[in-house]
Amino acid sequence: MKTKLFWRLFLFTVLAVGFAGPGRAQDSGAIKSRMAQRLGAIDGLKDRGIAGENNRGYLEARGAAGGEEQRLISEENTDRRAAYTLIAQQTNSDVDAVGRARAQRIAIGSKRGVWIQEASGEWRQKS
Repeated sequence: MKTKLFWRLFLFTVLAVGFAGPGRAQDSGAIKSRMAQRLGAIDGLKDRGIAGENNRGYLEARGAAGGEEQRLISEENTDRRAAYTLIAQQTNSDVDAVGRARAQRIAIGSKRGVWIQEASGEWRQKS
């Protein structure tokens, strides 16, 4: 439940940032759409322990990820990077800083059992 609320807020932020500049609304709308379409599949990867959330705001394979799962992780990370780039541009920030800040919020909003990478680099399952 918290995870879905988190993603809705995140996607809203991406969309709102996109409306701030000409030509970006379409990009952020496309990002939002793709991420929303993948949300259930991404949650499934995390529920099965195949993927976890790293400390830079990206998904990372944690288990035996096959070709389709790797493709899904890669596509999600591509869109996350694009979203972080939009946010960084609007806030005069750094893409890496945006990703690390998102990682902290993702960790807070994740449900029990999801693999989370701490700032120290250590992995743990959220309890």
